[in-house]
Amino acid sequence: MLLGTLFFSAMTVFAKFAGERLPTMELVLARVVVTLVMSWWAIRGLGIYPWGNNKKLLLMRGFAGFMGLSCYFYAINHLPLADATVIQFCNPMLAALIAAVALKERLRGLDVFATLFSMAGVVLVAQPSFLFSSGVPLDPLAVVIGIVGAIFSAIAYVVIRRLGSTEHHMVVVLYFPLVTGPASLPLLAVEGVVLPEGIEWLLLLGIGVAAQLGQIEITKGFKLETAGRASSVTYLQIVLAYTWGVLFFGEYPNTISIVGALLVVLGVFSLTRRPQS
Repeated sequence: MLLGTLFFSAMTVFAKFAGERLPTMELVLARVVVTLVMSWWAIRGLGIYPWGNNKKLLLMRGFAGFMGLSCYFYAINHLPLADATVIQFCNPMLAALIAAVALKERLRGLDVFATLFSMAGVVLVAQPSFLFSSGVPLDPLAVVIGIVGAIFSAIAYVVIRRLGSTEHHMVVVLYFPLVTGPASLPLLAVEGVVLPEGIEWLLLLGIGVAAQLGQIEITKGFKLETAGRASSVTYLQIVLAYTWGVLFFGEYPNTISIVGALLVVLGVFSLTRRPQS
């Protein structure tokens, strides 16, 4: 899970740079193409049946992943990198809640408290205008889209956890590009295609390679741990996002945003410190 987090953090930096000129769906499609090629190559090399056993859940995983990624890339390019990352990463808590219902994983009172604690942190990061008169207001539409992306990412994580008992992790990874590719084309046609130039080609390649390596590690991690606890490790990406925002994009968070991020991290810490049931 830690390796996956590092790779996904690199992906967000590449997407932020590439998204300065290229449309969101073009970034999504770039990831899909690289993921499809690498996944198919790996599956052929392992001699695995590529279409899996539970096709309904595999398709659901692909669609949830498509929605989560599309919303996340939109948020990355319309919000400061750290803020978009914090909003996206309320998904571990959402995953724990969804898994409690869908997978019957045990949900303790501490888990609920940690969820509320982290959600309060997300509000401080987003700083909606009806609650905060000072600070740097964020684009409300981008915040809403970011939250929607977090919900779909949580659904994808829970489905991955469920598929861990029946599917090879590379088959689960493969279904993401199989669904996302066709789903992204109509939206890309609406946005319009912008031909990449120079280093943008490398950025698009970097998005795909980093995301593929991250997805492989994350998927393997979910096979070994409960959905809520496994996904909570990815909160380390919040710290990295603040670092990249300052170093590469000149995005300096205000005090309220930093306090919100700390609340999110503390909420996750309280969850991961308890013994596994």
